[in-house]
Amino acid sequence: MKKEKNLGGAPVFRLVLGLAVPTMLAQLVSVLYSIVDRMYIGNLPEIGGVALAGVGVCGPIVTLLTSFATLVGLGGSPLMAMRMGQGRVEDAKKILNNCFMTLAVLSMVLTAVFLLLKDQLLMWFGASIHTFPYANTYMTIYTAGTFFALMASGMNSFLICQGFSGLGMISVVLGAVMNIILDPVFMFLLHMDVAGAAIATVISQICSCAFVLLALRRRKMPVPLGWGGLDWGIVGRVLSFGLSPFLTIATDSVLLIVLNTVLQRYGGPGLGDTLVTCATVVQSYLLVITMPLGGITLGTQPVISFNYGAGRPDRVRRAMRDIVFLCLCFVALMMVVTHTLSPLFVRLFTSDADLAARSVTYIKRFTCMIIPLGIQYPLVDESIALGQVNRALFCSLFRKTVFMAGLLLLPLFFGAEATFFSEPIADVIAATVSSILFLRAYPKVLGTCASFRQNAETAAQ
Repeated sequence: MKKEKNLGGAPVFRLVLGLAVPTMLAQLVSVLYSIVDRMYIGNLPEIGGVALAGVGVCGPIVTLLTSFATLVGLGGSPLMAMRMGQGRVEDAKKILNNCFMTLAVLSMVLTAVFLLLKDQLLMWFGASIHTFPYANTYMTIYTAGTFFALMASGMNSFLICQGFSGLGMISVVLGAVMNIILDPVFMFLLHMDVAGAAIATVISQICSCAFVLLALRRRKMPVPLGWGGLDWGIVGRVLSFGLSPFLTIATDSVLLIVLNTVLQRYGGPGLGDTLVTCATVVQSYLLVITMPLGGITLGTQPVISFNYGAGRPDRVRRAMRDIVFLCLCFVALMMVVTHTLSPLFVRLFTSDADLAARSVTYIKRFTCMIIPLGIQYPLVDESIALGQVNRALFCSLFRKTVFMAGLLLLPLFFGAEATFFSEPIADVIAATVSSILFLRAYPKVLGTCASFRQNAETAAQ
C-alpha cells in the first residue's frame, strides 16, 4: 500500500525521477544483452567480420520475438496500474495472472514456429551464403530459450507498474552481468565461438526470469502473482492495449530486415556484407539511445496511469511535463556523446580501419535528428498510459511508414549508403505529427480524468 500512496501522493518530479532513473539504467544495461555478444563476436580471430554480419541478421528476429513480451507486458501493466489507482485490487490481480498465462502460451507457440521457419527467415532477411552458418547457429540456440526471454521481459513490467522499479532494474542488471561473465567463458575458454555467445545469452535470461517471477510471488507485493485460468475478456483488453508498443517493436524488426536486404541488394557482392556489418554496429549504437529513452517513458507510465485512474489531472499534467523534460535532456546529452565518443564505441566491435570509419560516419547520419525523439517517445508511450491506444498506434505506424519509404526510395536514387538517412527523416516528421495530434487531444483526456474523481465522489455520497 505504501507504493500505491507514493504513486498518488509523492511530489511528482521526485516520483518521476525515482521511477525513470532505475528503469533508464536498467534499459541501458539491457543493451548489453544485444551488443556484448556482438562485440565479442566481432573480435573473433579470422571470422569476426562475417560472423558479426551473421548475428546482425539475427537481430531483427530476436527483436520480433521480444515484441511479444511487450504485447503482454506493456498491454497489461498500464491496465493493472489503473485498477490499482481505482482501488480495484482483485481486478488488478486477475490482469497479472492472465498476463502470466498468456506469455506462457505465446512462448511455446513462438518457439515451435520460429524453429520450423528459421532457415527460410534468415535467408529472406539478409543472410548470404557466407553469413548463414553463423546466423543459423545463433538463432537456433536463442530460439530454444524463448520462454525465459519472454517471461523475463514481459513480467518485469508488472514489477515496475507496482512502483518497484529498483527490482525491475536488478532483474535486468542480473542478466546483463551474467552475460558479460559467461560470454568469454563459452566463446574463448571453451572455444564455442558464436554458439557460446548464444548459450551465454540464454543462461542469462534464465537468471533474469527466475528473479522476476520470485519477486512477483513475494507476499509484500501490493498485487502478488498467483495462478488462474485464462479469461479471454481480460486477455483481449490486454492485447488491445499492448498492440501499439508491440507493433512499434515488431515493425522495427521489419524495418531492420528491409534495411539489411536493401544494403545487400544495392551494395552488391563486393559491398553488401560490409554494409550489413556496419548496420549491425549502427543499430547497436542506436539501442544505446532508444533503450534508455524507452526506459524513461515506460518506467514512468505507472505515474500517469495511476493518477489518471485516480482522477488527478493536475498530477498527470505535471508528470507529462517532467517526463518530456527528462527525455529531451537525455537525447541532448547523447547528441554530444555521438559526436565525441562514437569512434570509441565502434572500436569495441572491430579493429578493421575501413569498417570502423564507415560505421562512425553512418552512426552520425543515423542519429543526426535524435532530439525530436525526446518528444516522440513520451507522447506515444504516455498516450498508452492514458488509454489513448489508437492515437499511439497511429503515431508509431506513421513513423515506421516514413522510415520504410526512406529505405526503399533513398538507395534507389542515391545509392546504398543513402539508406542511413532514413532514420533522421522519419524522426523529425513523426515528432511533428505526434505533437500536433497530442496537443489537440490532451485537454479532452484531462477532462475525462477529472470526471473519474467526480464520479467516485458522487458515488461515495
